[in-house]
Amino acid sequence: MKIGIIIGRIGGVDGVALETEKWIEVLQKMGHEIFIISGQFEGRKMDCLHETCVPEMSFFSPESFWEQKKAFFHPDFDQDDLLDHLNLYAEVIKIKIVEWINNNKIDLLILENASALPSHISMAIAIKNAVIKTGKPIITHDHDFAWERGDRYVSPHPKINEFVENEFPLRLPNSYHAVINLHAQETIKTRFDRDSIVVPNVMNFDMPFAQINGHNKNLKAELGLTEKDILLFQITRIVKRKGIETAIKLIDKLNDHHIKLIITGNYADDAESVYYMELVDLIHELKLSKQVQFAYHNFSSKMHKGTLNEKVYSLSDAYAHARACTYFSVYEGFGNAFVEAVLAKRPIFVNNYKPVYWPDIGSKGFKAVMLEDNILTEKATQEMHEVIYNDKLNKEVSEHNFELGKKYFSYYTLEEKLNDLIKIFF
Repeated sequence: MKIGIIIGRIGGVDGVALETEKWIEVLQKMGHEIFIISGQFEGRKMDCLHETCVPEMSFFSPESFWEQKKAFFHPDFDQDDLLDHLNLYAEVIKIKIVEWINNNKIDLLILENASALPSHISMAIAIKNAVIKTGKPIITHDHDFAWERGDRYVSPHPKINEFVENEFPLRLPNSYHAVINLHAQETIKTRFDRDSIVVPNVMNFDMPFAQINGHNKNLKAELGLTEKDILLFQITRIVKRKGIETAIKLIDKLNDHHIKLIITGNYADDAESVYYMELVDLIHELKLSKQVQFAYHNFSSKMHKGTLNEKVYSLSDAYAHARACTYFSVYEGFGNAFVEAVLAKRPIFVNNYKPVYWPDIGSKGFKAVMLEDNILTEKATQEMHEVIYNDKLNKEVSEHNFELGKKYFSYYTLEEKLNDLIKIFF
């Protein structure tokens, strides 16, 4: 079957792009021919036979930037210019999508979040109109929704709010939803009486991951640490909802100068670095500057060699040296970092982040020290202490979680879910 994937950007390290790459890999393994249309192929070598770039579809295009500014951030009193702009570029994009569908004789469309979150309004209008014109069946892979983002997608323009309410997510007779958690499934059923299939985020449990090798064996020394140091890793971006302050407080409670917390993510998404500075202040207040390290310059989500004087490590390298991982988020759409730790065979300490962790992950039997509301009780701290220092327990927890991860969050799971979705239409 010829399957066409519509996505605003691909090739980067955002969650939508990463999960899309996994869908592509599994669909190709199932024997399908994949075509991609996108506004941006970020760091991705394009296969011009199967991949089509439409610059107007990029979230960073002048068209998208202007409409977001006028719709949500700096609106004009008169909304007619905005509406004219949306209709104009929706038609431009629609024509290109229809041409792409027809030229490649595509049988089934998969839409990656572009009509779930209104971060490019004219593209969403174009997609809907193209689907109506061609009549092609479409799976909408919905990662998150406008109502989950507070006031981010609330406009002073009534017509924009009405449009967001009526058109996001895409709801057509020939569309079907794939969502990433049970809460999303329940919400779209309640709000719109739409059925959906939950497709969790997955990892490839058949590929080597988190292994000590020639490239990463000196990682501790490169970070200025000693072989005696015990590393806990926080493998997330630095944004407030990640609850990194709880990981820092844990280091203080463990009271062992050999315990180090390594934070691999950067603070590019932290507005004005407010949260990052809060963490810096906390580290100084607790006198932990020698035990907590911001190491984003040493790590990349995708492996590359760095400069002559710099060695850059992958996240697999980070997990290879982790004794355990901290993941005290207060909210997640799913939780890739949890499944990564499971794949890496590393214990993980987690907050019961709402609304996903317990219903979608924890209740399946994973062994993880779990906090409620990020309260570090003495009992929880002692349990984490045991996991860190008890070699046998550490290994037992890791092996147990790996087997469960393989059962629930592997490529085999994804293949089953994709088969179920395709059978809805064919």
